[in-house]
Amino acid sequence: MDKTRTILASAVLAATSGTYCHEAAAQAGPAIDFYGSLRTQLERVSPGRRDHLGQYTSLRDAYSRVGVKADYPLDATLALTGDIEIPVDSANRRLRDPYDQQERLRIARIGVRSNIGSISYGQQWMPYYNAIAAPVDMFSSYYSGFATYTVFRVARTLAYSTPELEGLGFAAAYAGSSANARSTSRIDDRRWQATASYARGNARIAAGIDDRGDAGYGRNRLYGLSASYQADKLYVALKYERFDTGNRQAGTFSTDGNQAINLFGSYALGKTTLKLMLAKLESYGDNIVHVGIDHQFSKEYKVFAEFYREGETAALTRRRGGLADADPGIGGGHAIAAGLRYDF
Repeated sequence: MDKTRTILASAVLAATSGTYCHEAAAQAGPAIDFYGSLRTQLERVSPGRRDHLGQYTSLRDAYSRVGVKADYPLDATLALTGDIEIPVDSANRRLRDPYDQQERLRIARIGVRSNIGSISYGQQWMPYYNAIAAPVDMFSSYYSGFATYTVFRVARTLAYSTPELEGLGFAAAYAGSSANARSTSRIDDRRWQATASYARGNARIAAGIDDRGDAGYGRNRLYGLSASYQADKLYVALKYERFDTGNRQAGTFSTDGNQAINLFGSYALGKTTLKLMLAKLESYGDNIVHVGIDHQFSKEYKVFAEFYREGETAALTRRRGGLADADPGIGGGHAIAAGLRYDF
């Protein structure tokens, strides 16, 4: 294992660090983190229209991955960073994301961190998702993360985030049209995002914009707000999103005025956590109910069980299918899943 970590770390550093000053390299060595997470579930899926797609029971991956992170301090205020993360679709035995099955890399990012902020380039988590969608994206199964209009990661993205000053922070990102066309949203236009957040004590609020370019509509923007609060064992979060587009075709994903609202809550009872989310996403899932329970046996092992129901099709697909298998004719439905997660 140590030899494997050394080989992977050397590859990341070669890709991310370039030529270092000899004196800086001598002062501090790189911090290397090689990690992985196996996440798999057994599910029973009942589509809304049983004559279109029958019930089935199957295994499905819940976003397994392996990766390596490197952090190389140049001095007390400056460091080079790098991340590579590969998706593992354990149910289909492929190195790909179980939902966006064209995605062969989850993260491939290089960057610089300093006391005036962090800048990075490559495929990475987008600031709008981090600030707006992540506070309500807290489930363990494959069905986590669908109740939002935004995208998680985009290739060839240039991103910048400020350090928090008195609880206030900002972030922004830009991706060109070729990168955006490769992301989950498959939009053939450039994308930029900007967010602002403020944290005080156990409360946090954020606002953001996800500008998806023209996309044939003249404008294609998503605005979002989020708020969260942690009170000992109780966590609650709220998210609101609204499309501002030139798309006047009713019933489509980005119809002008489409709105999403999510209310999430969790409560910890020792090693067991209870979770509930109620959401309404126009033209993407409609009324959504998501209930879950996690039990953490140890730092490495967790088991979970969840119930997910959507009023119209967003997440449900055929057996072990993904984004390419999305079919509005399924008409929503529900899924019951039980699975395990092993982190190393």
